[in-house]
Amino acid sequence: MNGVLSRRNMVLLTPDRYMDIFDFPVVDYYRRLGFDFEKEPFQISGTEFIVEYNKRYREPTLHQGARSTLQAVKDAGVTQSILSAQEQSTLDELLDIHNMQPFLLKAIGLNDHYAHSKIENGLAWMKELHYGSHEVLFVGDTVHDHEVAEAIGADCVLIPGGHHSRTKLEKTGVPVLNDLSQLVDWILEK
Repeated sequence: MNGVLSRRNMVLLTPDRYMDIFDFPVVDYYRRLGFDFEKEPFQISGTEFIVEYNKRYREPTLHQGARSTLQAVKDAGVTQSILSAQEQSTLDELLDIHNMQPFLLKAIGLNDHYAHSKIENGLAWMKELHYGSHEVLFVGDTVHDHEVAEAIGADCVLIPGGHHSRTKLEKTGVPVLNDLSQLVDWILEK
């Protein structure tokens, strides 16, 4: 994003600023960054970001403990799905890169790269599942993940270290864990 901002002589992001202003729908995040969509349509800056993102999205590694957490949850007999704001084909590629498919019942992404909302996909997935919403735990790293959990009637746990700060996550009122290592114990206690 800093490349997109720099080319427009706009204030650059720090990690803390990013976690304070990022949100869904992503178009609102762009507004908070200072984009004026009357001067330049969102599709221009949004697509410019994705072009840059697509050059580097294969570089990041998984969070520490991600694979062992996925394995422990699977070993506990709990099914796992991913509901992502990532465009579906990119999500599928990332899951293949990190060999995560064996842990998952399903991975659901969006049909474009504008990351509007995950609520519709969450509701559709709940209709397909053979579980009641009271049997679903939504684990995320954004306030929007809490909103999705509320929309589908599921419990929610949030973990900082992604898109939102702990302070922002705590304002939702749901449990906020320190990191992935706490998730398995939390699930097994419930």
